[in-house]
Amino acid sequence: MNYKIQDIEKSFDGKIIENLGNNDYVIKINDNEHKLKILTMNSKGIEFILDQKYHRAKYLEQSTNEMNIIIDNVPITLNLHTHFDEVVYKNSGGSGTGNAQIDLKSQIPGKVVSISVSEGDSVQKGDVVCTLESMKMQVAIKSHKDGIIKSIKVKETGTVAKGDVVAEIE
Repeated sequence: MNYKIQDIEKSFDGKIIENLGNNDYVIKINDNEHKLKILTMNSKGIEFILDQKYHRAKYLEQSTNEMNIIIDNVPITLNLHTHFDEVVYKNSGGSGTGNAQIDLKSQIPGKVVSISVSEGDSVQKGDVVCTLESMKMQVAIKSHKDGIIKSIKVKETGTVAKGDVVAEIE
């Protein structure tokens, strides 16, 4: 998974190489292997030992592609999935010519947080049609082409599955 820390131009790739059991892991960050032991982990944060040094991370907030955390009393913004918006946009029909496609589909399951348009509204390619929440991240579902909103197929607080039609755009 690719991560980037705000104000630092270099991104890094981190992954779990081996689960040693008892919350012990061997992880790889870029080309270097490290030993990780997770002490506690919950919705508020995580305490861990990385290469025999104790660390505590507190989660503050998370959006589509950013997570604000405090690690060892230092605030950090991580850019997670640096191209997540583009991936969702591409897979909802935005990558093609869009000439024949009327349906705007969700590429992720989630809860509808807000709807930004009404039936009859004019939209441009890339305009936000609605916002979904999935795994505590908010993801904007964007129009895949210029057109008029023929119908909206979702309701606020409702849920959608991957592939469900969000709206029809003519």
